[in-house]
Amino acid sequence: MAKHETPLLDQLETGPWPSFVTDMKREAESRAKNERNIEYQIPQDCCDDLLGVLELSFKHGRTHWKHGGIVGVFGYGGGVIGRYCDQPEMFPGVAHFHTMRVSQPAGKFYTTKYLEDICDLWERRGSGLTNMHGSTGDIIFLGTTTPQLEEVFWELGHNLNQDLGGSGSNLRTPSDCVGAARCEWACYDTQAICHDLTVEYQDELHRPAFPYKFKFKFDGCPNCCVASIARSDLAFVGTWRDDIKIDQEAVKAYVGGELPPNGGAHAGRDWGPFDIQKEVIDLCPTGCMRYEDGKLEINTPECYRCMHCICVMPRALRIGNDLGCSIFAGAKAPILDGAQMGSLIVPFIKVEEPYDEIKETVIEPIWDWWMEEGKNRERLGELMKRQGFQKLLEVTGFKPDPRMIQEPRTNPYIFWKEDEVEGGFDRDINEFRKHHQR
Repeated sequence: MAKHETPLLDQLETGPWPSFVTDMKREAESRAKNERNIEYQIPQDCCDDLLGVLELSFKHGRTHWKHGGIVGVFGYGGGVIGRYCDQPEMFPGVAHFHTMRVSQPAGKFYTTKYLEDICDLWERRGSGLTNMHGSTGDIIFLGTTTPQLEEVFWELGHNLNQDLGGSGSNLRTPSDCVGAARCEWACYDTQAICHDLTVEYQDELHRPAFPYKFKFKFDGCPNCCVASIARSDLAFVGTWRDDIKIDQEAVKAYVGGELPPNGGAHAGRDWGPFDIQKEVIDLCPTGCMRYEDGKLEINTPECYRCMHCICVMPRALRIGNDLGCSIFAGAKAPILDGAQMGSLIVPFIKVEEPYDEIKETVIEPIWDWWMEEGKNRERLGELMKRQGFQKLLEVTGFKPDPRMIQEPRTNPYIFWKEDEVEGGFDRDINEFRKHHQR
């Protein structure tokens, strides 16, 4: 029998989608019955009280969680997010109900035994509620008491060979797509570099010393399955420098209806016959493709590597052979000036172990500048907007490149100093300005 009436939460179970409320109620019932005969180390009714405090928050229209101080494990400044309820008398089971972040493996590959082990650990020493890879990327352990933090940490390290993830003003747990393990479009080994940088920068991950949080995310191709370009301070997006490989016979098979477009993803729906002009050529963002006399041609210098044509005709088009990644800096969700995408700082770089070029010419110079100039709680992207993109180029030593633009082909925001401009180039710029003034 539930301790608290939850009419508002009950409404969340009435829609067509699975509800987290149902999961929480199931866990609360399981803990109440304790059919597995578990020796719980935190209040057995914590999930019941969690439902109660959430219902009260919906009723009042405000949160009933407060930040009651710094809490964590010995030697680490991150990995634990303190949660305290401001109604401890009403909900004693969640008077303190801390979240722990557990570092996920590269590519998020698990054995069933590992999953069973961490779930068993959290059933005993936590609420039993987890969030497997939300927006942070980590495994999230939702809710435990202060005395259990060190116990969980000890068992994770000694029994499961597992570490905590990042939280606070530090390097957050690096996150990557599945990459070459399962994806034919991966342009570099996302798991290898994700693991390497996680190990390399352990101190930056566990002992907060940055102005604010910093995120690495690794996408194997421009499809951006982990959305690195939109939500990481340094985004590594796989790409290639040479031509897209074209199988002209397969192109004809798509045009002739012998192969289903989009890998057959729309099987069962009658979209009509495949129209390569309408569905591929006209949708190319740079207009770099044409299909004439039964032959597909791509003007590589104009190609953005947007992946649309490859995704529509995967049997006919393949990524190139000269593989690497582009690096983008400064993406973030809305904080001060609204959401912003990453800005291109490295158009192409090879991704090869031990990744010294990436570490020494990209990551560490940017960190040095940000730690010196960044204000408290200022993300890298906000520092870039405040001091200018040119300052970022100066501290990294990168040369200005026409591809470093804020809006494609319309609004360059790289400015050259007078002593950097040669006469001919200066004349061209003046002509450009006169033309646009007219």
